[in-house]
Amino acid sequence: MSPKKGKNNPTPAEDGREKLKWETARELGLDDDLAEGGDELTVREAGKIGGNMVKKLVKKGEQEIAEAEKGFKEGTE
Repeated sequence: MSPKKGKNNPTPAEDGREKLKWETARELGLDDDLAEGGDELTVREAGKIGGNMVKKLVKKGEQEIAEAEKGFKEGTE
């Protein structure tokens, strides 16, 4: 049987999201509140972190699509 995935054994995606969350909180100046377990964050602050994480992920996805399209166009010429 494979080990259960949890806090002690995060998947690569969970680890990546956690890093992105901390990076985003640091950029917004909210990492101190997050370090205290997140209990000190208001709903608005938590939403800012999550919203900015989504923006970063969308931007990264758009860049990857643009690079893939560029490679496809270069390969067909």
